[in-house]
Amino acid sequence: MKLKTILILITLLIVLLYCFTYVPHKIFDINPDEVSKIHIVDGNSGYRTDITCEKDINRIITSLNEVTFKKGKLSAGYMGYRFDTTIYDTNGETMKELIINSSDTIRYKGFFYTSTGTQLEYEFIDELVEKSVSKQENQN
Repeated sequence: MKLKTILILITLLIVLLYCFTYVPHKIFDINPDEVSKIHIVDGNSGYRTDITCEKDINRIITSLNEVTFKKGKLSAGYMGYRFDTTIYDTNGETMKELIINSSDTIRYKGFFYTSTGTQLEYEFIDELVEKSVSKQENQN
């Protein structure tokens, strides 16, 4: 009887902990000074861009840090993306990998997340990528 009660309590605790992951919260806490570059693959064109300008990195990372996200459905099985984003530290190691789909939606660690207030710097990222694409096309 005692073992059965303990198993039920453990199961309830696990379910409660899992449910708390759906409460809106900030999922990024990155120090912009520790980021050396942000690598972005444009899902529309296939072009790759490295953002290394300290000012641009600071703006993007600050935006990610400020946004509160609500966890949504699993992202497994969904194809396509807008910006496949990898953030690298000063040693060249990967810090975070995420997909930015729009100004209010990302894919991170197998789930969709939607912003609940502040929006991402989506338009700014789009402009940076477009500038880089234009440079790449002019060089070819």
